[in-house]
Amino acid sequence: MGVGAKKLPRAPVAMESSRNVKTGSWRTYKPVLDKEKCTKCLTCWKYCPDVAIDIVDEYPVVNYDYCKGCGICSEECPKKCIKMIRQELE
Repeated sequence: MGVGAKKLPRAPVAMESSRNVKTGSWRTYKPVLDKEKCTKCLTCWKYCPDVAIDIVDEYPVVNYDYCKGCGICSEECPKKCIKMIRQELE
């Protein structure tokens, strides 16, 4: 019962400038979504301060180029389907 992605603005809170600089290399933990638990409520998208969550086929998808690993999406998810996983060094 997700909101149609075509109705959503590009960014809920943060300005487009959040997508001007790739900041994903700062991350220690990364959010990983369990699609089977996800209800497509888009709460994670709404609360992401870095505009790092895109909507693909009505599901949230983390864009790791911009995700700093703050964990807000995981904390705000009402179904707790986003887990913060320690980022492997590359």
